[in-house]
Parts: sequence; C-alpha cells; structure tokens
Amino acid sequence: MGLDDKIKNKAEDATGKAKEAAGEATDNDRLKGDGKTDQAKSSVKDAAENAKDKVSEGINKVTGN
Repeated sequence: MGLDDKIKNKAEDATGKAKEAAGEATDNDRLKGDGKTDQAKSSVKDAAENAKDKVSEGINKVTGN
C-alpha cells in the first residue's frame, strides 16, 4: 500500500470518528451515520490495499523479484 493511500485512509477514518463523536454529542443520527460510513469506507479501502500488497508479494516471490 502506498504511503499516500495509508494517509488518506487514516484521515478518512479520523474524520469519520470525529463526525460520529459530534453526532453523539449533538444527538444527530445523520451525523453519527455519516461518521460510521466514513470509517467503514476507510476499512474497506485498507483491506483492498492490503490484498493488493499480498498479491504483489506473491507475484514477486514466484518471479524472484
């Protein structure tokens, strides 16, 4: 996973946590939901990037790179 992708995913996760906390504090269900959605998207992106890394590592092992 590229460093840029890691930073973007962590930022999206942090934004989601902040939105969720703000929603909790203000009793705003939509804001809480938006925060949870942001966090879920970040997790999915992390998983996809990790899977790409594993495939790349496997290819490198097979090809000797």
